[in-house]
Amino acid sequence: MRVTALLVLTTAMLGGCVTANVDEMTFDAPVAGIGEGSIVILGRRHAPDYDTEPDFIDCIGGHVSRGDAGISVIPERQFIDSLYPWFEPRTAPLSIESVDRLMTVPSVANKLGELDLQYMIWIDGRTEDTNSSGSMTCGVGPTGAGCFGFGTWGTESEYEATIWNFGEGSEVGRMSAQTSGQSYMPAVVVPIPIIAPVQDTACESLGNQLLQYLSAES
Repeated sequence: MRVTALLVLTTAMLGGCVTANVDEMTFDAPVAGIGEGSIVILGRRHAPDYDTEPDFIDCIGGHVSRGDAGISVIPERQFIDSLYPWFEPRTAPLSIESVDRLMTVPSVANKLGELDLQYMIWIDGRTEDTNSSGSMTCGVGPTGAGCFGFGTWGTESEYEATIWNFGEGSEVGRMSAQTSGQSYMPAVVVPIPIIAPVQDTACESLGNQLLQYLSAES
């Protein structure tokens, strides 16, 4: 078992500061990497009030693929469409035990066998704006148009990855990343946004953890 608790890093990029906390509890990491098998990374969308963003899932998959060329990541949309309707938001399994019941459906078992799937990774969470303040005035005069003022807003990301070892039928780890940051918009004639890369930092933090678990190269 490997437990990594609360690694904190702070990034300053173009004035927009981001703070990230990562946490991890994993079991039975593949000592030689996952070999020639494949993984799929899926977003949880069963909650009525939010969806885990598809572009964040693509970001995580791309990060893992770029970090280890030996890991084959099946695109989320391709996987869901090929197994329709068993992994749609309302029908997707919520536990590894549910997958055993799905495997009694011949079409599901055959398709998963073709994909040589070793790990199924579920990402649950989202990014949202929080507080905002400031004011800005824009207008048009005889000498032209312009804005004046200052605005700021906060953004928070919170994501958790749950890893299922598909071959063994067991959950082998959970990882999480929480990031937050403050963005700014000063305006003297022209508004200049200074955006804190909150979601990008969450993608990199969680992607690094998954890569370390799955790759023998790390």
